Amino acid sequence: MLFLVAALLLMGIMLGTAAHLPVPVTLVAAAVIAGWLLVFFLRERRHHDEVTSR
Repeated sequence: MLFLVAALLLMGIMLGTAAHLPVPVTLVAAAVIAGWLLVFFLRERRHHDEVTSR
């Protein structure tokens, strides 16, 4: 849960500074955050599947 809060905080910071950054930098930062959230989602889903299969 702490990771999700950190991701939302980083997203809020990036959205706040997005108006001052070039578009390519903003897109790269958005892709990094999206990738991090995707990895988090997949790890949580795998963990949930392992727990329910026992």
